[in-house]
Amino acid sequence: MTRPFVLLSVAASIDGYIDDAGPRRLLLSNEADFDRVDQVRADSDAVLIGAETLRRDNPRLLVNSEARRTTRRAAGKPEYPVKIAVTGSGDLDPGLRFWHHGGAKLVYTTDAGAARLGDRLDGLAEIVPLGADIDLGALLDDLGHRGIARLMVEGGTRILTGFLSAELADELLLAVAPILVGDPAAPRLLNPAAFPGGPDRRMRLASAEQIGDIALLRYLPKQAPLPESHAATAPTSTDQLWMNQAIELARRCPPSSTAFSVGAVIVADGVAIAHGYSRESDAKVHAEESALNKLDADDPLLRGATIYSTLEPCTQRATTTRLPCTDRILRAGIGRVVIAWREPATFVTNCTGVERLREHGVGVVELPELAQAAMSMNRHLDLS
Repeated sequence: MTRPFVLLSVAASIDGYIDDAGPRRLLLSNEADFDRVDQVRADSDAVLIGAETLRRDNPRLLVNSEARRTTRRAAGKPEYPVKIAVTGSGDLDPGLRFWHHGGAKLVYTTDAGAARLGDRLDGLAEIVPLGADIDLGALLDDLGHRGIARLMVEGGTRILTGFLSAELADELLLAVAPILVGDPAAPRLLNPAAFPGGPDRRMRLASAEQIGDIALLRYLPKQAPLPESHAATAPTSTDQLWMNQAIELARRCPPSSTAFSVGAVIVADGVAIAHGYSRESDAKVHAEESALNKLDADDPLLRGATIYSTLEPCTQRATTTRLPCTDRILRAGIGRVVIAWREPATFVTNCTGVERLREHGVGVVELPELAQAAMSMNRHLDLS
């Protein structure tokens, strides 16, 4: 069982507030940034929010774009991600808009909270008690059992603090608005907590982007900055050697008319520490996935490793129960990826594995001189 990839998404003022103390919600983002958030929701299997934010903002928490909902349906996904509320007390109003829009809904709560809720949300949401306290690790375990591969967390303060202090967040998207709130009664981005490493630990800044007057910062909370050499994008003298091994692995793939044949090798300190190929262990497993499954998720060798894949790592899966290979590589902390060819539009209209890896500071090397050899066992497919 694999826990979901956890992405925290939040907008904050320059002085670190996520709202003011007034009765109306403070709109920190601009229209373009709200549209970006809508895309992040559309890319997620579930969206989570805390009860305090739910009561204060009364959001619907939907994918607003009809085109994005259509894309989800075409990929075999529900029109809307699963919506999740987290409450310790069970103090939730069944009249809130959250319950009456979108698709499936879950409520994670304590045993006492479940008793207080009783049957108030019958027909509106499934109630999942977590025991005497809210255990976010247990929550992620349950979501993994439910096939949720990508979880978007939208706050509020207690929830964001909980995920970061428990080291459960894989990515932090922080939109900084050019606003100063300055009200000590307003909710802050985070509460005081014992964060792993404290002030001596620096997150890796994966990218920084300007969206109108918003600064969007992407951080990887679990990963320390990589040495400069890990992000190198120039081929080395041994890259062709390892890629040729990956190509030979691809030749072992059971034939398929609905998927590519791909090989992958993970190399650390000049030694192959794992390898895999498409459909090696089951009909759905990808090459990179197969190789990573043979290593412990916290194997320290992964931090300095290079993964060689004959095809661009995927950013979408036909089933939500499996994490895309790009996300698996990011979660493993691998800092360098070498590929032979990019994925054509045969099965996925817009694979953005290379772009997504580079956005997160991963060095990507392409070896076009080996593309024909890597494609050779896929010639029966439409490679246009």
